[in-house]
Amino acid sequence: MSQQLEVRNLSVHYGEIAGLHDLTMSVAQGEIVALLGANGAGKSTTLKAIMGMVKASSGSIVIAGHSITGQPAHTTARHGVALVPEGRRIFKRMTVRENLEVGGVTRSTAEIKQQIEGVHALFPRLKERERQLAGTLSGGEQQMLAIGRAMMSMPRFILFDEPSLGLAPLVVENVVEAIGRIRRDFGIGGIIVEQNVDVALNLAKRAYVLSRGALVLSGTAEEVRNSDRLRQAYLGMGR
Repeated sequence: MSQQLEVRNLSVHYGEIAGLHDLTMSVAQGEIVALLGANGAGKSTTLKAIMGMVKASSGSIVIAGHSITGQPAHTTARHGVALVPEGRRIFKRMTVRENLEVGGVTRSTAEIKQQIEGVHALFPRLKERERQLAGTLSGGEQQMLAIGRAMMSMPRFILFDEPSLGLAPLVVENVVEAIGRIRRDFGIGGIIVEQNVDVALNLAKRAYVLSRGALVLSGTAEEVRNSDRLRQAYLGMGR
């Protein structure tokens, strides 16, 4: 039976302000789903709530039938979820290899070695740069490193927060190809938050659209692509 990451009736509040209201969504291991919406719609809040970086006001987050609601981020990671954060947030004063090793801190020495080999197969540029300080990499190389670091924990699911942000079109193509290979070759599921709707829907099997913290549309990638509600959500008219 396929393992799933499920968000059930999830709400998040920042003081009196609702950042997310009654969201239900799911992703199966080996599947990619897109989470779309205008700025401030609640997309990043959703990823942070799943990771345990912000507290849920109500609802639950479940992995393979096991609730991780309210657990801190390191516990969520042990249950098989990794985050590729917006802005990459690599350790710039550490080498490329040291960044990868930090990502595998909960794994054995043998597992770390095996995972690094897998990351190098996915991103040969990181092998070429493994002794280089991460802060000296190009933006595209830093994004590769952020994705590779997430893979080091051997996750079942990766949360991608704006993976194409600030990258040149050719680099975006390389990142998109890598995310597709992660799903196909490693069987890792993913939720992708992405302002570039075409990038997200080309990767995803299904999609969810948020507006002002609430779910306004869900369906297959093609159904969502062709829906007027998608355009309305990006114009702030999705409710």
